[in-house]
Amino acid sequence: MSVTLTERAALEVKRAMEAQKYGDETFVRVGIAAGGCSGFSYRLVFDTNFDETKDSKSDQHGVAVVV
Repeated sequence: MSVTLTERAALEVKRAMEAQKYGDETFVRVGIAAGGCSGFSYRLVFDTNFDETKDSKSDQHGVAVVV
């Protein structure tokens, strides 16, 4: 699965991470779940737990993104 973070979105993510004082090991986790009337529910959270067998990680404009 591929998720693309624009430069502007990456700047906002970096700003939020700095404001919350997250460390360099923190990344953005993107999740999608089926359910509800609209079909899908999307989730963006800051996380530090990475599972190489389940997760896919990419660097986008200096932000680590995990799906």
